[in-house]
Amino acid sequence: MRGLAAWQAGRFSLERLKLIDISKRDLGASRDAYTDFRELVRLYPDSQYAPDARQRIVYLRNLLSRHELHVADYYMRRGAYLAAVERGRWVVENYPESEATRDALAVMVEGYLGLEMRDRAREVLRVLIDNAPNHDQLRGRTFEPRHVDAESLSA
Repeated sequence: MRGLAAWQAGRFSLERLKLIDISKRDLGASRDAYTDFRELVRLYPDSQYAPDARQRIVYLRNLLSRHELHVADYYMRRGAYLAAVERGRWVVENYPESEATRDALAVMVEGYLGLEMRDRAREVLRVLIDNAPNHDQLRGRTFEPRHVDAESLSA
C-alpha cells in the first residue's frame, strides 16, 4: 500500500498524454515508490503483488535514471564536469539495467574530456563502444562531445 500511495503521489495528470516529461520533475515520491516496491519484492517474492511491483520497478528505474541524466546534462552545460561524471557513474552503478546506462557512459566520457582526463575518457569510451556501438554520439570508434570544447576522442 505504501508503494502504491507513493506511486500515485508521483504521478502527474498530463503524464499519460505524453505532454510532459516527468523525469524532469521532482521525483521524491517516485523514488519512495521505487524503494517500497523493491522492498516488497525482496521480502515477499512469491506474493500476488510481486509481478505488478516488478513491472513498476522497471518503469521507475528508467524514470529515475533519466532524471539523473537530466541533472548531469545541466552540470555539463554549467561546466561542472566532475558532478556530471558522478551522476553518470551513479546511473551505471545503481540502475545498470536501465535504458539510460549507455547515455550515462556518454556523459562520463564527455565529463572526463572536460576534466582533461583523456585516458580515463578513452577507458569509458571503450565500454560505450562495446555496449552501444550505435550511440548517437559515436561516429564509428570516435566520440563527438556535445557540451565540451574538446576535439573528438577515438578509442
